[in-house]
Amino acid sequence: MPNKIKAISNGGGEDEGQVSGRVEPGLQSPAVHRMQVIDAWVGPVLCFLATCLQRIGPRRPPQADVRTIVFIKLSEQGATVLAAPALQEAVRRVGRERVFFVAFAGNREILDLMDLIPRKNVLELDNRSPGAFALGMVRLIRRFHSIRPEAAIDLDFFTRASALLTWLTGASRRVGLHAWFGEGPYRGDLMTHRCRYNPHWHTAKLFLALVRALDQQPGDFPTWPVAMEDDSALRPPGPDLPEAARRAAVELVAGVFGLSRVPLLVLLNANCSDLMPLRKWMPERYVELARRLLKRDPDLYILFTGGPSEAIETEALASQVDSPRCASIAGRTTLTELLAIYDLAAVLVTNDSGPVHFASLTRVRTVALFGPETPALFGPLGEGAVALTASLACSPCVSAQNSRRSGCRDNLCLRAIPVETVEAAVSAHLPEPRTEHPSP
Repeated sequence: MPNKIKAISNGGGEDEGQVSGRVEPGLQSPAVHRMQVIDAWVGPVLCFLATCLQRIGPRRPPQADVRTIVFIKLSEQGATVLAAPALQEAVRRVGRERVFFVAFAGNREILDLMDLIPRKNVLELDNRSPGAFALGMVRLIRRFHSIRPEAAIDLDFFTRASALLTWLTGASRRVGLHAWFGEGPYRGDLMTHRCRYNPHWHTAKLFLALVRALDQQPGDFPTWPVAMEDDSALRPPGPDLPEAARRAAVELVAGVFGLSRVPLLVLLNANCSDLMPLRKWMPERYVELARRLLKRDPDLYILFTGGPSEAIETEALASQVDSPRCASIAGRTTLTELLAIYDLAAVLVTNDSGPVHFASLTRVRTVALFGPETPALFGPLGEGAVALTASLACSPCVSAQNSRRSGCRDNLCLRAIPVETVEAAVSAHLPEPRTEHPSP
């Protein structure tokens, strides 16, 4: 039975279209599953022990003045972009030099690009091996002792590692989500400001509200009377991209096609090695979309993008399109250069992943495909961005309250988004093609 596709844009409109199609589904990658298992089984024990230590130890009342703020957001560079308004609020309160951010080493680049805090204030945690992680924790604790923050804010949804780190900062004001009456996974009682998770607020708004929770007293919660402005205030600032990165982007795009200039460009981000394959739109549909767009306009060019680990698979997709106006640059750019390429392109089509949010830092129009998660909470904030979702009864199936785990074995929610609907969403942001085509 056909379903309907809902297009949610920042302009507030909705479009519908019929859907069909079948492909093989994907599940979480082994790496993601392993981290979830460790957090689910080891994390609660450590959080319980830390809670016991906290309760038998002396209690420090929250300090009246907050002069230093530490954010904890270990993973997901895309979600880190959504933290930009929260960072800006913290900088407004205590100054740029007194805001710190803890992240896994591989996720700091987007923080450097946004340049909201000094690079020296990004505290890296190495997670490449258990030994490196343990050593990194020791170094972080030493750094916390030297910083002596009055406030720590946990931006990770109900993960135990981030809760423990927030507690280990030694801050007298510790803000984070708390599982009031079983609303989320147990991770102890390590926060002084125990905020109730609001599943109806966009993540950027929730992050900003966590900073404003510092104005309340610990005994006030779970009441959390923070009024929020309209969503336009949540859009992250565009990065000041280096001129060298912009030149490299122009040279790469033009050179790939043997042109002297950057043509009308559509980017396709198929996430061939996504950490959560359940979120993938099917690769063959990206191929079909590329063919349709190239046929629609002889002046249009297509570039497949992706990381180094996706290069081989992405190159294969571009080859299947079988057109001199289609190529792959997966693995050939830094993140800075990739953002510069976004700035050159007309439209980006992407699965629900980091590029959805990276694109909001640039001028590219984004068509984002959502299924297991909802765009109401994680949708793109860039101007003119559109999120497509089939709105099935079982979707979204992953959330902060279930540790983003799903028992789904069949991503019908993405199979239900047809190529025709995505093509229409892309075409809405492109100029009308020439009526007269040149002779072959």
